[in-house]
Amino acid sequence: MRNIEDRQFVLASHNKGKLNEFAGLLEPFGYRVRSAAELGLPEPEETGTAFEENAYIKAYAAARATGLPALSDDSGMCADALDGVPGVYTADWATLPDGGRDFRIAMDKVEKLLREKGAVTPDQRRARFVAVLCLCFPDGEAEYYRGEVEGHLVWPPRGELGFGYDPVFQPDGFETTFGEMTAEEKHGWKPGDAHALSHRARAFQKFAQARLGVS
Repeated sequence: MRNIEDRQFVLASHNKGKLNEFAGLLEPFGYRVRSAAELGLPEPEETGTAFEENAYIKAYAAARATGLPALSDDSGMCADALDGVPGVYTADWATLPDGGRDFRIAMDKVEKLLREKGAVTPDQRRARFVAVLCLCFPDGEAEYYRGEVEGHLVWPPRGELGFGYDPVFQPDGFETTFGEMTAEEKHGWKPGDAHALSHRARAFQKFAQARLGVS
């Protein structure tokens, strides 16, 4: 496995929520995370049809521009009753004409489609969050770490914490949505703890096991 000389990564994202999550996950290991937005990097067009493809597009663009290893996360919510959508288009469903994002609009759209399908009970509203973490070097070499968490979609949205579709996603085994959980509760993992909860934490745990030598 290729060595990482510097204890600094570029996070190939302009999403403040993701930056905060990754900074919190990496902090115990002494790594500094700088975002693409902080460095003034443009957002590349995400043309992939799989999480791995879009994660690579973002990470490679940031690594090539900065000369530093770059981490990117492509993630999304996949609803079974909707044949896996929005999937890789999860963020696109929230995009406004001015380029901003309003996830309440996206959640409303998902709910409308579920009702059109007659999906009203928890077993009919099965869904999962998927996250693929890509570590990419400036020469294009890349590694991938995938995490998933199963649950079902609720309505109306509950909770003001988290971001994205968190207020409508209730993970299996819990009575609260991601939107009602603190960051610590949502991730459910720290070094030495094998019980990661969120999709991003599960992907990061695999990264930490492979790259940082922790369980």
